[in-house]
Amino acid sequence: MTAETNNEVRPLRADAQRNREKILAAAAVLFAERGLEVSLDDVAHQAGVGVGTLYRRFSDKESLVEALFENAVQEIVNLADRANTAQNSWEGLVWFLEQVLQRQCTNRGLRDVVVGTSYGQVRIAEAKRRIVPSISVLIRRAQDDGYLRRDVVEADFPILESMISSIGTMTSVSSPDLWRRYLTIILDGLATERSRPSPLGAGPPSDVAHDEILRSKRLAVRPTSPA
Repeated sequence: MTAETNNEVRPLRADAQRNREKILAAAAVLFAERGLEVSLDDVAHQAGVGVGTLYRRFSDKESLVEALFENAVQEIVNLADRANTAQNSWEGLVWFLEQVLQRQCTNRGLRDVVVGTSYGQVRIAEAKRRIVPSISVLIRRAQDDGYLRRDVVEADFPILESMISSIGTMTSVSSPDLWRRYLTIILDGLATERSRPSPLGAGPPSDVAHDEILRSKRLAVRPTSPA
């Protein structure tokens, strides 16, 4: 049984809980920047805690990734539940999409880290089981209230989110808010009625796609240092 599993059984002291949160926050930043090459020593240094403190909370890198994954899944569930309390179902759906995409685009490395691990692959189905019911309610409410077109299905939304988050990841340096433009375009297509097209704001620079694709390719072939 890992240290993290023991912690789930016995509540942590306040100082231990603070250290755990600092470690998770530091790991999220480093994994987003550098991926799986990050060592636990790197995470401890970033968090400002001793290596021994980190190992008392997380026995290995996989248990740390597991905790980050669980946090991300629970956060999405909480966002969907909160969106479902909105009086206007369309506004709730739009708010939920904005919140989820904001997180995906600003923490672009975490998704790849989780999906790239055996743990992540095993738990994707479980994550969907927890997330989908709340999102389904959001979609049905917006359709029943006449805001969302009836021919849209639940399976459309993960694809749309993936498309937009890919743009957000690719342009996160040069145009960090560009993903919002494409979310607006898609929302106009999802709505049953629009008296006029929604304002999009400034378009992307003419060379942004070319430059970001080249940058992504350079990052993909960048040599990695030992963990």
